[in-house]
Amino acid sequence: MFVVLGLARFVCVTATTIEPPAVVAKTSPIVLDGDVAILDQSWIRRRGAIWEVSLAGEPVDRGAAISRLLRGPMITDERELYQGFEKAVPFAPARWMIMDLGRLRFRKIDQGIPAPYREELAGLAQGFAPDPFEGVFPSYHRFVFLYAVYDIALSFEKGPLIGCTTATTGEASPDVDRSIDPTRGDVLLARAFDMETAEGLDRDKVVYLVREPGRIPFASIGWPGFVGVVSGMNREGVAMVVHGGRAGTPRAEGIPVAFSLREALATAHSTEEAVRVLSSHEVLVSHLVIVTDPSGDTAVVERAPGVPAFVRRSKTRLATTNHFEGPLAGDPHDREVRDHTSTLPRRARADALLAAMETGPGVADMIAFLRDRNDEMGKPLPLGDRRAIDALIATHGVVFDATQKTVWVSEAPHLLGRFVRFDLSRLLADGFDPRTDHDAALVTLPADPLLTSGAWELRKLELSR
Repeated sequence: MFVVLGLARFVCVTATTIEPPAVVAKTSPIVLDGDVAILDQSWIRRRGAIWEVSLAGEPVDRGAAISRLLRGPMITDERELYQGFEKAVPFAPARWMIMDLGRLRFRKIDQGIPAPYREELAGLAQGFAPDPFEGVFPSYHRFVFLYAVYDIALSFEKGPLIGCTTATTGEASPDVDRSIDPTRGDVLLARAFDMETAEGLDRDKVVYLVREPGRIPFASIGWPGFVGVVSGMNREGVAMVVHGGRAGTPRAEGIPVAFSLREALATAHSTEEAVRVLSSHEVLVSHLVIVTDPSGDTAVVERAPGVPAFVRRSKTRLATTNHFEGPLAGDPHDREVRDHTSTLPRRARADALLAAMETGPGVADMIAFLRDRNDEMGKPLPLGDRRAIDALIATHGVVFDATQKTVWVSEAPHLLGRFVRFDLSRLLADGFDPRTDHDAALVTLPADPLLTSGAWELRKLELSR
């Protein structure tokens, strides 16, 4: 019996292995220059508690730079992911069965990834050698799956991605005197990326600065080893984020969400152009993409497998959670999201907060929005209550200023740490060199008082029991 099962598993593994493209990355040495580590055209440094990583050059070399510059945290975080998996599924044969079913279902998932990104993933695998997790999946195959983790997670009915909240401010008000407060009156997009997963993805946040030949440079907020886009903004000031949703039937073939948003950021000069790119893609799972640009033109693109994208437009304040409002709103899966998740209470609270904001809200106002832990009537909720905008589960919180081309990113834990400013108009400028960066002073907005009140430590103790 065990021989038969072992043989069946060997056949499954062999028949479903995803092979990398035939490219070879450079093997240049990493050079240290002050607080910057440089690898060919790419580099890394710390900004507060956040990694700042610039990637440039050919796809295979960008990929190798990712894993060589971030090898330490990549290993730590991936090990934590597997430890969490083992804790959730302690019976080893059950884990093998889950992974083998995933291998079988998504055996062609790489075919929806544009060729340059497959080459980048091949470089990522080469740069990660020696790979301590080769026994789990071959390196390239595993990285393909890790980049498609959003789609794979959402394909499960009880996946962990139905929790994000985003607010956009629409057009900047001409009545705001920015000489009094330069952070007010801009086009802002604030998002909480709720994903309950390994602690390392929250702890080791990364801001990637990506330059692809002949395309628009962009920033992506992610974690070590992941440069797909779930939250990002390009040099033109086009910002976009993704929320999980449920409608239709998931597919095993199409372009993974992280690469779809990346394609849009690398090519779009406006919300209109981004919507055209996003609407052209065949997707694997249902979700919502929120896009805005410096004009305040905001779109919510509702996508699901096998149906045309539905686009909602706005130039005023707008909140989005995890339910659909177009044709997909009648889907039975969307009704379940409305009935059995916190999407409606969070939306009601977000609408109330946006309505109460004064003219020309600033970055600090949007951070306060993300940190709100009250119900729709303004009454405090228990810490960690899923009806709160801040349920203390966010992997990252971000405020994009599309007008000023800046992004503010939360330090760990979740949304409680300081928000660190990244000036993309400078960091993504042609010829930017971190070694001669004379404006590198750390600019932050304060941590949430909850972090030092003692309540957060008590909350962690409760969760550890």
